[in-house]
Amino acid sequence: MNQAGPNPYLRTKVLTASSEDLRLLLFDGVIRFCNQAKKAITEGDFETSYSNIVKAQKIVQELSNSLNHKVQPEVTEKMASLYNYLYRRLVDANMSRNAEALDETIKLIQYERETWQLLIKKVNPQTTAAAKPAAAAARPAVGGYGQAVATPKPAGLSGYSQSA
Repeated sequence: MNQAGPNPYLRTKVLTASSEDLRLLLFDGVIRFCNQAKKAITEGDFETSYSNIVKAQKIVQELSNSLNHKVQPEVTEKMASLYNYLYRRLVDANMSRNAEALDETIKLIQYERETWQLLIKKVNPQTTAAAKPAAAAARPAVGGYGQAVATPKPAGLSGYSQSA
């Protein structure tokens, strides 16, 4: 990502993504920031590793906050425990400059991402490129103008809140 300013491609991707795809983008963010932090640790650039781990921590917090505990509470409690564990591992990685904790976080988030992708395909197999414009139309206009319309969520993904 361009460190000098916001990435317009990523901004467009986020604004036009379905809620399910937004969750995938969050997983991608954790993986990307953990990999950048690992690289910085090996290079001795602890300021960069710190800032990347903090970014990964914020995303893990958002993943946890997006869980809907009213639907399938047993599943969401397990997910909340996983995100809590990942957050603690990231804190450990930041405090002790522990690349192994980052490796573990990456591995678990990659598994979570793959599982989420399979769930999306299983619950909504007719998702096509034609469905993307509908998701874009459901998002508020850039700058907050226009009416916000909730993106419809497949019934099988109801354990997660709309703000994923």
